[in-house]
Amino acid sequence: MAGRMSARWRWEQCLRSTTLGFFFSAAVLLGSVAALFAWLTFSPFPKPIASVSSSSSSTAALGCRPDGEGSWSIGIFYGDSPFSLKPIESWNVWRNESAAWPVANPVFTCASASEAGFPSNFVADPFLYIQEDTFYLFFETKNSITSQGDIGVAMSKDKGVTWQHLGIALDEEWHLSYPYVFSYQGQIYMMPEGSKKGELRLYRALNFPLKWKLEKVILKKPLIDSFIIDYNGYHWLFGSDFSAFGAKKNGELEIWYSSSPLGPWKPHKQNPVHNTDKSLGARNAGRPFLYNGKLYRTGQDCGSTYGRRVRVFRVDVLTTDEFEEVEVPLGIDEPRKGRNTWNGARYHHLDVQKLQSDEWVGVMDGDRVPSGDSVGRLIKGYTAFGAAIALVILLGMLLGVIKCVLPLSRCLPISGKRSDAFQAGEKHRHLYSKLRCLFAHVNKLGSPIQGRIKPTTCTGRSVLAVIFLFMVALTCIGTHYVYGGNGAEEAYPVRGHLSQFTLLTMTYDARLWNLEMFVKHYSRCSSVGEIVVVWNKGEPPTLSDLDSTVPVRIRVEKRNSLNNRFNADPLIKTRAVLELDDDIMMTCDDVERGFKVWRDHPDRIVGFYPRLAEGIPLKYRDEKYARGREGYNMILTGAAFIDHNVAFKRYWSKEAEEGRKIVDKNFNCEDVLLNFLYVNASESKKTVEYVKPSWAIDTSKFSRVAISRNTKAHYQVRSECLVKFSELYGNLAANRWGFDGRKDGWDV
Repeated sequence: MAGRMSARWRWEQCLRSTTLGFFFSAAVLLGSVAALFAWLTFSPFPKPIASVSSSSSSTAALGCRPDGEGSWSIGIFYGDSPFSLKPIESWNVWRNESAAWPVANPVFTCASASEAGFPSNFVADPFLYIQEDTFYLFFETKNSITSQGDIGVAMSKDKGVTWQHLGIALDEEWHLSYPYVFSYQGQIYMMPEGSKKGELRLYRALNFPLKWKLEKVILKKPLIDSFIIDYNGYHWLFGSDFSAFGAKKNGELEIWYSSSPLGPWKPHKQNPVHNTDKSLGARNAGRPFLYNGKLYRTGQDCGSTYGRRVRVFRVDVLTTDEFEEVEVPLGIDEPRKGRNTWNGARYHHLDVQKLQSDEWVGVMDGDRVPSGDSVGRLIKGYTAFGAAIALVILLGMLLGVIKCVLPLSRCLPISGKRSDAFQAGEKHRHLYSKLRCLFAHVNKLGSPIQGRIKPTTCTGRSVLAVIFLFMVALTCIGTHYVYGGNGAEEAYPVRGHLSQFTLLTMTYDARLWNLEMFVKHYSRCSSVGEIVVVWNKGEPPTLSDLDSTVPVRIRVEKRNSLNNRFNADPLIKTRAVLELDDDIMMTCDDVERGFKVWRDHPDRIVGFYPRLAEGIPLKYRDEKYARGREGYNMILTGAAFIDHNVAFKRYWSKEAEEGRKIVDKNFNCEDVLLNFLYVNASESKKTVEYVKPSWAIDTSKFSRVAISRNTKAHYQVRSECLVKFSELYGNLAANRWGFDGRKDGWDV
């Protein structure tokens, strides 16, 4: 009993020490810093809830988890040849039922599988099997529950635009991937990669596409990413065996040949035909194909990261004794939007086939992050946190708060007589002795600096400030990597489809620096397909002056008018246009959220700046006033999504002629006029939708080129416009829409 009381007293003494108080204060301070950093930089808005049935919603919630192998998804491409493939968004394929005008890649994702009741972290390694007008897509799906690769299958009746997930075609006790599907003598076979089993297996379809039977083990080798091709009188089997002695991982390739895909197989005399650097494409990357009588093989460049990109090789010589191939250009444009696009970091698999219509179709997987990204972020984050803790300890020692010179026995019950009753505590005493030794060394190292900093001196305050700043920086870095996600600002699907929009801005020569920053930033947003610059005055820039990842078109106007913003433009391919002033900067995630809301309500003006018109006579009120009155009835088109076909037609109708004259006279109110025209002509009672941005900056305030610097005078002109427009087009103020009225929580 006395021993227990003594131990308790020692711990109470420790708990009362200034050291513990110092650590507690540091934890509260750095925790507050982390919380503030997260509040400033992380999006405060929830992700939208997928439109799935209640029976599958719980299953869907299990899918699309961060995975060290990546976040792979699948896109579709079309072309006149296998070397002129373009993504589906380039072909302007529209689907009204999913508000996709046009449909954009990727067309199949982990969400596609998860929402169908098969939770998946990613989908990869796509292979097509085409029966007349029906496409079957076989792919690896990383099961979110078992963390094992299975073979999934989906079906499309519209040439790969829309996919229906059918289920799991093959599920073994080991990891499966690379489901190479082909037909032979009226039967359909699948040869997936299952190297963990140590053999290459061939399966035959009993009830295509979901029921398969093991037909034969064709090789007792752990071959990876293998395919079979019938060429020049033989069936050729290409695959990699990284378990072989001296084989270079992702750089080895072997060839086998036979008179039948069922074997027996004989090794090529040059095996391994490749055993080289992993960046040179030795590892297969999909289905081989024939074009103009030549055989082509796809290979993976795994140089900077696994599956960095696909390379294509023309096979010039393939006999039982010789093999030669030469690399040729792939012909697919490299993605340039980084993590904001589905294949921005890597793409490592391509299956391209010729259709009966003579056009070519290809499916490719892609990932927005490099291999091991989620694990790497955790390592970086916790390393930063560890460094911050080390600085806290250093700071405590400099201030003399942490006193390692104190005997360890004051806090830890190391001493005591040994008896049979205390033999169970031997391990603890051993640990304590180790800690005593460690603290003794720390004491020797720390004693020269303990208590050396005097907070009352200028030097002392400077040193403390520098250490504090490093602590804050490391805490922010750790918070970013551990809790900030992968850094991607992804697009939001609507009923399984992604889409694109055209960004349109109006400017002139005095605001060129705004435009350069504007284009560089917004061109990297996921759903931006093109940027149109309406040039109102002065000498326009050359396209080479603008750093853009998407096409930029400069439309030079004949006169300087705000009406030019809504000029009809037959060259715009998308249905959605984001009208955005060149001096407004907001996050790509804000833009993507606005686009999602517009796709849900394409008949409305969807934007980020709400305004309220009310009173007799009507007065123009800002957002602060509108929030005080708990409602809005206008959205400024300086940052708003519209259906350009509808909006531009209304704006340039005969009925709007008098309104356009008022706009020209005041060089103001074009956005107010469009709001009136929507209310006057729309069949929907509600014509506007608000989306709150995380933050928005008006960059013109830094350049002295703001169009409306006198806010009071600007609002007075707009109030006068309200009165005139209401006489022409009716009372816009009859309706008022409240904030926080949508389920997505983005209009608070």
